[in-house]
Amino acid sequence: MSISEPNGNLGVLIPGVGAVASTFIVGVEAIKKGIAEPIGSMTQMGTIRLGKRTENRVPLIKDFVPLSNLNDLVFGGWDINKESLFDICIRSKVLDVNIIEKLRNQLDAIEIWPAIFDPKYVRNIDGNFIKSAENKMELAEKVMNDIDIFSAKNNTRSNIMIWCGSTEIFFKPGNVHSSLKNFEDGLSNNDPAISPSMIYAYAALKKGVPFANGAPNLAIDIDALIELSQINRVPIAGKDFKTGQTLMKTILAPGLKARQIGINGWFSTNILGNRDGEVLDDPDAFKTKEESKLGVLDTILQPELYPKLYDELYHKVRINYYPPRGDNKEGWDNIDIFGWMGYKMQIKVDFLCRDSILAAPIVLDLILFLDLAKRVGMKGIQEWLSFYFKSPMTLPELYPEHDLFVQLAKLKNTLRHIMNEELITHLGLDYFDEE
Repeated sequence: MSISEPNGNLGVLIPGVGAVASTFIVGVEAIKKGIAEPIGSMTQMGTIRLGKRTENRVPLIKDFVPLSNLNDLVFGGWDINKESLFDICIRSKVLDVNIIEKLRNQLDAIEIWPAIFDPKYVRNIDGNFIKSAENKMELAEKVMNDIDIFSAKNNTRSNIMIWCGSTEIFFKPGNVHSSLKNFEDGLSNNDPAISPSMIYAYAALKKGVPFANGAPNLAIDIDALIELSQINRVPIAGKDFKTGQTLMKTILAPGLKARQIGINGWFSTNILGNRDGEVLDDPDAFKTKEESKLGVLDTILQPELYPKLYDELYHKVRINYYPPRGDNKEGWDNIDIFGWMGYKMQIKVDFLCRDSILAAPIVLDLILFLDLAKRVGMKGIQEWLSFYFKSPMTLPELYPEHDLFVQLAKLKNTLRHIMNEELITHLGLDYFDEE
């Protein structure tokens, strides 16, 4: 495949500059200065096997595929509060003040623009740094203008947009989402079923900017915007960053299934106190997140194929807003399992994690891989990036693949394919059949 080289600045455009976005940006700036390591980032620390095991070719991924250099990343974003990025970092209380202070000049130089906001879609927070317009098409045009000004000011060769905003309420797609024409008519007519995240996604795709959705709400995954991504030949990906409890499920569930261990029940509850937790305290916003979290086990365990093991599985998910915990989320799982002759056992997991610390490297990898996809000429849904999402986008006729290890194999085989290397199936019989 033909790949253009990543020469020049790559713009990173972020709707929703809160804890996740600020933690990501501080991390990148700290890595640039040599005062932090990119722990958790596959693009920076991961390796990839090439050819047979006997060849001993295992380069770093960043040495294998032509990814943008971190020194070439430049940042801009939108938020509903008029604060500097430095102030957002202090308010979010994710990172040590000492490291934030060391990067103050870089953080203060990053522009944050007024956001698109609709309290119908996000109810438990509010702000006063908000764009106004006659209709939603004008709002999209204002975002496109922000992109143009940012690109000219920073001399970017390309841009990536990644939604790090709050989870919007749950709703199902309707007629306005069914085609690009209907959607554009809806923008002009102020259709109430078009959410802020959809307006950002539309603006990005119109400008040829790849878009990823880090939240579970409906956004890029509607027919109208998928159609636009194909027309403008723009890669898209989503949705809902896979960080804490769901990450553990996609690690544990495949292992239990591989050993044909039965599961009677899986109870999951979380406490978190950041802005995400406050938003999810609204039942309609929680419904969006619940739909994303609940879909994982059914797809991995396939109860229709293994009814004796998983047909009666009871799966419950709870999220509780608890302000004292801040960004340090805690996820408890109780898993009731059964084995040989039906004898019962239990697994209990208590995952005390830092939500934004786990999300930040995902943001970085998605930006670099979406930029790679665009330079290769890929367009539309990038299923090979499912590795990073709780609710991976795929074609309507396909079920999403949630097994983390299958997702990893797909991602790495896609990189091999891009670089014209042999795909790895792990069959291995050729080692033993050689004479």
